[in-house]
Amino acid sequence: MADQPIERQHQRERVQERERLRQQEEKDLEIEAQRGPRPLEGFAGGHTTWTGQQDDEAAAQVHARDAQESWQASERQARLEPEPREGDEDEESRE
Repeated sequence: MADQPIERQHQRERVQERERLRQQEEKDLEIEAQRGPRPLEGFAGGHTTWTGQQDDEAAAQVHARDAQESWQASERQARLEPEPREGDEDEESRE
């Protein structure tokens, strides 16, 4: 007898969950039926003062030595030298 109220509660929860999923699916289908650009997820549409120039400046600082380091790595590979490890530089400076 004690199982019946619990079973009814579980059945009610399953029906509610199916209805919730059905509503979400209908909402998804409505959105997918609309053609056009999609907003970014979580995009609030707020104004920003960040500019592309700031991106370029930051990239120039972060990647300033990329070309030189890549060239040096290529030369080491051509001479079959091992790549320096981070710990090796410290040991060499101590000697």
